[in-house]
Amino acid sequence: MKQQNKAQLTVLILVLLGAVFYGGYMFGVREVEPVENIVVSKDANGIIDADFSLFWDSVKIIKDRFYEPGEVDDQELVYGAIRGVLGALGDPYSTFFEPEDAEKFQQDITGNFGGIGAQIGIRDNQLIVIAPLKGNPAEAAGLKAKDKILQVDDTGTTGLSINDSVKIIRGETGTDVRLLIMRDSWDESREIVITRANIQVPTLDWEVRDGDIAYIQLYSFNSNAPTLFYKASFSALLKGVSGLVLDLRNNSGGFLEVANNISGWFLERGDVIVQEKFPDGTVHKFYANGNGAWRHIPIIVLVNGGSASASEILIGAIRDHLGSTVVGEQTFGKGTVQEIETLADGSKIKISVAEWLTPNGTHIDGEGITPDVEVEFTDEDVENERDPQLERAFELIKEQTQGMTAIQTIIL
Repeated sequence: MKQQNKAQLTVLILVLLGAVFYGGYMFGVREVEPVENIVVSKDANGIIDADFSLFWDSVKIIKDRFYEPGEVDDQELVYGAIRGVLGALGDPYSTFFEPEDAEKFQQDITGNFGGIGAQIGIRDNQLIVIAPLKGNPAEAAGLKAKDKILQVDDTGTTGLSINDSVKIIRGETGTDVRLLIMRDSWDESREIVITRANIQVPTLDWEVRDGDIAYIQLYSFNSNAPTLFYKASFSALLKGVSGLVLDLRNNSGGFLEVANNISGWFLERGDVIVQEKFPDGTVHKFYANGNGAWRHIPIIVLVNGGSASASEILIGAIRDHLGSTVVGEQTFGKGTVQEIETLADGSKIKISVAEWLTPNGTHIDGEGITPDVEVEFTDEDVENERDPQLERAFELIKEQTQGMTAIQTIIL
């Protein structure tokens, strides 16, 4: 990575669109022990090409003129200024954690936590659901990717930061939270009540269907994913399969390193997986170093609006190199890389440092990946327990594998 002396958390965080949360905190840095830079205070001269005296004049006015002087906390003024500087970037992924929040953040990325089991974020200044997590309360309550969260209990979400939104969505296990939800297909908003629980992040399910079609559902690019993907792929390929349906719906991402590892199952060694482009124009490329065992077999990739970040890396790599068919709905469009820096008092800054591009140089951030075959998944489908996207994927893979002999691959 660029500037190896920095403690980059090279994760593709979505989400949330500023960051990805499970009704808790950021996904993509779980189980990570970062070694972070400690940034000491510096003189503003030479750093900011502007009249910084305006800031100090403003602070003086606040200190001298605010009608409740006892309510003015100098440290809170500093923290507020930092939030303001980051807010001026217009980037929902760049944010600030006060020491107390930073400590909670560090605790949450290393274990289970109470919440609703949904990844949330901000897009166009609106709090949204990126993806509900399989087997968790948000999914059971019917939340879907791209749902807008207008209100949490009695608090409107307009103007709330991700951190503040997380604080009011989380709560004690077993307690209820009321979400006012608006969906594009609805005429009016609806209230959904969700009971908070300890959230378990699923990783992968797989099976062989219709005799010789492998079906792998990858829910997250967490630290368990490489081992589980290896076991699933090894077993499926050893059985002998003629095609693969790879389901990345509602997979909002995770570790960049895990995405690179899994991409190695689909690409030739040395193929470009993803490119990182930095502000100075530097481009860093990541190359496949796997066995490429799936690359000789027809593949259909299933996606939706909850497919983001590391998922989009894998989707882009498979489509650019193999020309595989992508089925479903437009992906989320999370294509930036964040670093986390620790400040002298234990507070943290998370800041976007680069954007990533597909192997062919396609820009994803804010746009997403458009499927080759678009298939909508409606509320009526959910009510009738239909999955038209999965059905279409299997129709296509059967067409592509018709007359083919199942391939048994030995993985060395």
